[in-house]
Amino acid sequence: MALELSQIEYSNLNSRQKENYNYQKVSAVLADYGFITHRLTDDWQGADFIAQHIDGETFLKVQLKGRLTFDKKYLEQEIFVAFRSANSNWFLYDHDELLKLIFNKIGSIESSKSWKENGAYSFPRLGSKYKKLLLPYQL
Repeated sequence: MALELSQIEYSNLNSRQKENYNYQKVSAVLADYGFITHRLTDDWQGADFIAQHIDGETFLKVQLKGRLTFDKKYLEQEIFVAFRSANSNWFLYDHDELLKLIFNKIGSIESSKSWKENGAYSFPRLGSKYKKLLLPYQL
């Protein structure tokens, strides 16, 4: 019996399905860098999954997002954030490191209403200055 497979449309997935899809995609990319991933059933210390490197010493707590995101609840938690951009490039960044860089170079997040009142900030689209800052974090 032949199995007929057809690719899905990402836009047709619900939010939980998108999270599962993105987890599988980023896991495949991280495998190219020597990582295996372990999905967590609920956020553990702010992480959706753990990425374990083949060196046996490097473990990353990773929060999976749909876009470039910062949140005060991740501060000083040693969290890495992974997201896929609109052009399908994957990024993995140390939350606190990149946030500090953006505060120092751009500063627009720090004074925003969203950051001050809600403690979070995300970018629906990436402007050129953010794309440039993200280049070292592209997988």
